[in-house]
Amino acid sequence: MGPVSLLPKYQKLNTWNGDLAKMTHLQAGLSPETIEKARLELNENPDVLHQDIQQVRDMIITRPDIGFLRTDDAFILRFLRARKFHQADAFRLLAQYFQYRQLNLDMFKNFKADDPGIKRALIDGFPGVLENRDHYGRKILLLFAANWDQSRNSFTDILRAILLSLEVLIEDPELQINGFILIIDWSNFSFKQASKLTPSILKLAIEGLQDSFPARFGGVHFVNQPWYIHALYTLIKPFLKDKTRKRIFLHGNNLNSLHQLIHPEFLPSEFGGTLPPYDMGTWARTLLGPDYSDENDYTHTSYNAMHVKHTSSSLERECSPKLMKRSQSVVEAGTLKHEEKGENENTQPLLALD
Repeated sequence: MGPVSLLPKYQKLNTWNGDLAKMTHLQAGLSPETIEKARLELNENPDVLHQDIQQVRDMIITRPDIGFLRTDDAFILRFLRARKFHQADAFRLLAQYFQYRQLNLDMFKNFKADDPGIKRALIDGFPGVLENRDHYGRKILLLFAANWDQSRNSFTDILRAILLSLEVLIEDPELQINGFILIIDWSNFSFKQASKLTPSILKLAIEGLQDSFPARFGGVHFVNQPWYIHALYTLIKPFLKDKTRKRIFLHGNNLNSLHQLIHPEFLPSEFGGTLPPYDMGTWARTLLGPDYSDENDYTHTSYNAMHVKHTSSSLERECSPKLMKRSQSVVEAGTLKHEEKGENENTQPLLALD
């Protein structure tokens, strides 16, 4: 009789062949490392995956006031992953997802990339999406706040563009497990612009992202934020869950603290990274397709999430970069700003989206 290993199952990499044999079609395409991460961090068990999904589906009868427009296995699974397979929490999120859409019908009317309002926001870089993921496999979204032309884009349309982008991205099961990072550069964001961030629209954004969308946000990072952005905390605090106040980090102009959490090799030069400056049209071209051309009228009527997933890289290569006017200073690649006295106060978590 051979020696018996006392290592826990997750430490025995040679067991993966057997484990993969048990993998359901819902985990197809995931790397072994991601499947293991889902098991350890999210309590995902392929042996009972279908039972977990069905138990969430069975709860729908308890909310006859909500129209659940989609209840297939793959759709419900993303809510389970977002709530670490706590079935009651996953169902609550699923219900809030559809209820949010029922309560905000205008936001989701013509909810596609070529809607004029969404298209303008995408063209202006709301949001930006980096092609590569960070060292944890998370997708990085960017917002350059000062580029918000309030005569051109309503806050609601920017929010719609962000939600639509997340809808496309969340189709990727790897991102359902690994999650997202959001970086907001507040350079040159004026007090006049900030005055438009009213409690009602901030509440709308928090309800849409924190309470009603099945995404795992690993961190929200503020860079170069002015004092009045700190003051916004008093406006949004009543709308935040206690546990979610840990994941927004205020870095000020201290990029060292940002790089401790997101390595420079994954960041564009605006954030002291080693990548080139971000091309604001990258993500808009990905959603709108190869015929995208800045402000020209576009007749494409819809997008296909799976098509976007498989063609985004080729589209980005084919389209020549067009850098939008930057409202923030581009930091020389690899340059780190030194921490100044009192800078640590700016790196403390202020608020967060779960």
